[in-house]
Amino acid sequence: MALKLTWYGHATWGIEFAGKRVIIDPFFDQNPACSTKTSEIDCDLILITHGHGDHIADAAALGKRTKAPIICNYEISEWLGKQGVANLTGMNLGGTAKLPFCSVKMTPALHSSALPDGSNGGVAGGFVVTLGGRRIYFAGDTALFSDMNFVGEMGIEVAVLPIGDLFTMGIDDSVTATNLINPKFVVPSHYNTWPPIEQDTATWVEAIKRDTAAEPVVLTAGGSHEFSAFAGE
Repeated sequence: MALKLTWYGHATWGIEFAGKRVIIDPFFDQNPACSTKTSEIDCDLILITHGHGDHIADAAALGKRTKAPIICNYEISEWLGKQGVANLTGMNLGGTAKLPFCSVKMTPALHSSALPDGSNGGVAGGFVVTLGGRRIYFAGDTALFSDMNFVGEMGIEVAVLPIGDLFTMGIDDSVTATNLINPKFVVPSHYNTWPPIEQDTATWVEAIKRDTAAEPVVLTAGGSHEFSAFAGE
């Protein structure tokens, strides 16, 4: 069964697998790289890596309308709950949330996480999402850290890594991260939304091909890529 990945621009992603849809870091309506609006999105699960506005701006609206479960850290779940959002699972680093169609493990990230109103957003994280035995790693906003090799030991098919620099790791560190994780495919995120995080994806692709064993996949904002089914699926 194919796994479809959609980039909505910046760090907002969608996964489609076996008829289920997952949205990661919903930032649609004010996202300058995104032409899709929150009202157009349907989903079965919402994941939030941390509390910054460019990752959480449309979480409450999307959660209320779709009634999809939201998985995030505990502090963000409390904050969303006060806005009338239900069906929340607050967790912390290292934990795994199990749903009927997937499991979600929250991994460390080195980043800040204040919420849009300045309140405590807990710690930033990433997610390893397992669907039908296939694992995709969303690193979230993060610096490079050596323990990414432990994520790699889980057997990652697709790694989604930030490359924008300044607020996260840049191209060079994303290459090192790719070697630590050793995924089959690597996809860039969190770049080219605003001038401070502009990057040349051709340079990134060249570096990934030259210095890692992973296959780079670059999407345009609003574009999708299907990762073929494994043999025997």
